[in-house]
Amino acid sequence: MAMTVFVAALLSVFTASVCVADVFMPADCSDVYKAGESVSGIYSIYPAGDVPVWVYCHMVSDGKDEDNGGWTVFQKRMDGSVNFYRPWNQYKRGFGATEGEYWLVFVLRYITTLLENMYQLTRNRKYMLRVDLEDFTGRKGFALYSSFSVGPESDGYKLHVSGFKDGGAGDSLTYHNGQKFSTFDKDQDSSDTNCAKRFLGGFWYNTCHYANPNGVYLWGEDPTIFAIGDVWYHWKTSHAVGMKTISMKIKPVS
Repeated sequence: MAMTVFVAALLSVFTASVCVADVFMPADCSDVYKAGESVSGIYSIYPAGDVPVWVYCHMVSDGKDEDNGGWTVFQKRMDGSVNFYRPWNQYKRGFGATEGEYWLVFVLRYITTLLENMYQLTRNRKYMLRVDLEDFTGRKGFALYSSFSVGPESDGYKLHVSGFKDGGAGDSLTYHNGQKFSTFDKDQDSSDTNCAKRFLGGFWYNTCHYANPNGVYLWGEDPTIFAIGDVWYHWKTSHAVGMKTISMKIKPVS
């Protein structure tokens, strides 16, 4: 009888181990896409390898190599419904809703920091970044970067981006390469002033910016103000033209 109970216990442990081993644990949205999911929406990924994190995945492809599905979207502006002028802790944890505007909306099962998840996600694979833009006339463009990663918090979540490819939007992000992330209450930029406080956003500011995707939603052009809007300077050659939509998304380099 004791031997039967012992064997049954061993079989129980073995079966549980097999089930855990068989659990699908995608590192990012590209793994979800490769597994056959083709509908854009919220999926669970494991950027740190153990804790499940829920993210928005862009799965729609337009047939171009650089826009095949499997993108992990970490920023989106579309209607000005969300205030992006927020403190450090909110940028770390994320805000907004995946159905609308958001910054790093990881719907968490566990409380972790979101910039930390971005660091964990990009430290294990080589990623590319795509920034999609649309203005208020309906014109669209994008900027593609073949290399993108975020450093650890101990280094200020420093941005590493390179390998620009023009999709009509121009390169407004290389200027920000090597910069730490800044908010109005945590000034880590290269300027003598607080760029986040001056330009009403949170970003990897330099001294200060050519890209301000988390700035004020301007609803187009406003020449009476300077550089506080959700601008991408090299598309419009202006700091006064806000974008109708902006999205930032990453996926592993093929």
